[in-house]
Amino acid sequence: MNTKTSNIAVTHQDKLLFPKSGIIKQDVMEYYKNIAPHILPFLQNRPLTMQRFPRGISETGFFQKNASDYFPEWIETVIIKKEGGWVRHVVCNTKETLLYLVNQYVLTFHIALSRIDKIEYPDKIIFDLDPPKGDFELAIKVAKILRVFLEEELGLITFVMSSGSKGLHIAIPIVTNKKFDQVHEFAKRIAEYISNKYPKICTIATRKAKREGRLYIDYIRNSYSQTSVSPYAIRALENAPIATPLDWEELNDKTLNAQKFTINSIFKRLETKSNLWIDFDLKAKDISNAQRKLKLVLR
Repeated sequence: MNTKTSNIAVTHQDKLLFPKSGIIKQDVMEYYKNIAPHILPFLQNRPLTMQRFPRGISETGFFQKNASDYFPEWIETVIIKKEGGWVRHVVCNTKETLLYLVNQYVLTFHIALSRIDKIEYPDKIIFDLDPPKGDFELAIKVAKILRVFLEEELGLITFVMSSGSKGLHIAIPIVTNKKFDQVHEFAKRIAEYISNKYPKICTIATRKAKREGRLYIDYIRNSYSQTSVSPYAIRALENAPIATPLDWEELNDKTLNAQKFTINSIFKRLETKSNLWIDFDLKAKDISNAQRKLKLVLR
């Protein structure tokens, strides 16, 4: 590896990125430098989508999938097929790559649901629970409903994470023997079943006008080329909240909200809550049996 990777020079370190909370670029660099051992396992060998804010969060940032031509040669990339062409994604497997990207104003890291060695076969299912504004309690309620169904009825293992934005993510590790179209259909049927069973509190309507104050169960990200926010990524909101893995029991904590953990509080939390998702990959299950069980439920 190029020796330059060991010393990432921070440019414009005093640039204000979060104006109301006074968080500057150097603060973000320090956060990712220190969180690297926790976030890198989730980025490992996955095509990366970068959310960049070169002028801070007070202005609209942009999503970037293709690696920039000016990125140095030591930045690992992979060519991934897309509809009508190809994308050259960054693969962030090292702390040096992570910090280089942060220096390029990448605030939030979004990752594919599959790894580069089996790109068409997802190794997780994600349900993004997006509640109407201010109703985090509804996200908790639906998360608990989904957990019971996924674990007790379908026999899967579930993990939960605060999104750092508005709601919760439920993640299910799966064996990589089904292509995206099969996994997508499976996730869709689960979301449809739950929304039909609890039509007053949740929906799969993508248009906000049709949600009518209900929580949106987003299953669509379980598709080829779609992404989800990485655990421990910063969200582009004031105070720099963090997408944070949770213990299921924490959903009973009345002080919990989607933005509870920030770059200023996350490391205190990690003193006692650092290994919540450490066995995520080891809990992967073949969904074939769960598919059969779901068919019986839907009869």
